[in-house]
Amino acid sequence: MRRARNKRGNYTKYVITSIVIALLIAAILLGLFIWEKSFKSDFDIDKSNTALSYEGKDYVLNSNIETFLIMGLDKFEGDIDQSSYNNDQQSDFLMLVVFDKETSTYSVLHINRDTIATIDVLGLGGKKVGTVQKQIALAHTYGDGGAVSNNNAAKAVSTLLGGIKINHYAAFTLDSVAVMNDLVGGVEVEVLHDFSGVDDTLVKGETVLLEGDMALTYVRTRKDLDDSTNNTRMIRQQQYLDALREKMEKRMDEDPEFAAKTALAMADYMTSDCSATRLRDMAKRMEEYDFVEVMQLEGETKLGEKHIEFYPDESSLKKTVIDLFYVEK
Repeated sequence: MRRARNKRGNYTKYVITSIVIALLIAAILLGLFIWEKSFKSDFDIDKSNTALSYEGKDYVLNSNIETFLIMGLDKFEGDIDQSSYNNDQQSDFLMLVVFDKETSTYSVLHINRDTIATIDVLGLGGKKVGTVQKQIALAHTYGDGGAVSNNNAAKAVSTLLGGIKINHYAAFTLDSVAVMNDLVGGVEVEVLHDFSGVDDTLVKGETVLLEGDMALTYVRTRKDLDDSTNNTRMIRQQQYLDALREKMEKRMDEDPEFAAKTALAMADYMTSDCSATRLRDMAKRMEEYDFVEVMQLEGETKLGEKHIEFYPDESSLKKTVIDLFYVEK
């Protein structure tokens, strides 16, 4: 009987110990979940900006708008280290996709990475310790290089646009350009600039099929060209994106599952606050909605103390915000 009681007692201790360990793990996971939630890209519109006036007309915030920020990081996938808060991963490419669910249309705002904007400075743990006025691409360098940095970059875009909410984001590494390019079978463009010494196969004025890393060279290079400003690079990026969009639309017409396959193939080269299902829905929406236009902010480009700086024109900024996010009252 004593042996039976000892066995029963040991079993009871084992069960209790297992339950305690399980509760500890659950508590740790809950703590991590709460910590992660504090850095979600949940930037509410400034309540004072739900109504605006411009050139004698009154506007109210369009409640049918949903935004999706696409960031291109100046890093390859293997170079990203999320264990440190000392990262140098700039968001060299910023494109805000704006969906209008009522009209089933979408527009794109291509944001110059040199735009001088208000950026949150983050300390250890991702807590805000101040703000600076710097190139908006540098917002991503504050944080862990992952979700915290992504959210800080999204916050900078939100602040630039007067508090417009960024609903979701996806950040892509440099590797993703060649992968996406080859998924659609390559992208054909007329070379706009002289790439001599960089890639001699890219001859100005000739039409070429960009394959593999050629696509990255075409959309990324600027320092070794005759015009090294980001303005000319944005022209090439827009040209490439227009051609890529046409190829993607063609592939999606040919293969109903192409959007889902693309999302799966890109998973290793991106981070996002969206689930795989939501990313697939975003891709399907871009397929089904009518594309309206690509917009850019007007402004002035200056040579700063160390870097080129772009200052958006306030009137252009306000008009762009109204056109994308507001409706006439």
